[in-house]
Amino acid sequence: MQSQNRLFDDLVKMMNGAAGTFAGMGREAEGSMREKMREWVGGIDMVSREEFDAVKAMAAAARDDNDALRTRVEALEAAAKKSAKAPKSGAAR
Repeated sequence: MQSQNRLFDDLVKMMNGAAGTFAGMGREAEGSMREKMREWVGGIDMVSREEFDAVKAMAAAARDDNDALRTRVEALEAAAKKSAKAPKSGAAR
């Protein structure tokens, strides 16, 4: 009976050692993958959130200016058409 317990003890120790080895390999692979991702992301030219928000605000202001100018041009064109359609009062004499 004593030899069977020792066999099981050795088997348990071996399995614990294997589990520890696999856990260590997993941690090492995860660390390596994180480092590769940091290198990859570090090489990408990305803008900061502040820069993005500033450009977004500039675009919104430009869009508002564009809408105001469009309205003004439409009003000027309408006035030009209206004055072109009006008969000239001095030409009838």
